[in-house]
Amino acid sequence: QVQLVESGGGLVQPGGSLRLSCTASGTVFRFFYAGWYRQAPGKQRELVASLSYGGSTNYGDSVKGRFTISRDNTLNTVYLQMNSLAPEDTAVYYCNANYGTGGSWGQGTQVTVSS
Repeated sequence: QVQLVESGGGLVQPGGSLRLSCTASGTVFRFFYAGWYRQAPGKQRELVASLSYGGSTNYGDSVKGRFTISRDNTLNTVYLQMNSLAPEDTAVYYCNANYGTGGSWGQGTQVTVSS
């Protein structure tokens, strides 16, 4: 079984940047897929960005051009670089990844964009 731990969230002013990390541990075979999702209060969880083993990426319309998903194979870590943050980006951000044993979710990390 794979455990995912997110980090890097926090409070940032509008226009600022944050980089989230999602590190996998446990039974890690090979990377298949990773996605960052977010859930704001009173809203459904939505896909922010995803990355497949072949390198294909997909972004939600609201973050295109501002967010970038990437990974470091040696560290079993997936990143989400978030630039030009806006108050509407405030949410709990979750990582979902498949390293060969099915999909796993992390506990989430809070991102708050406020002046």
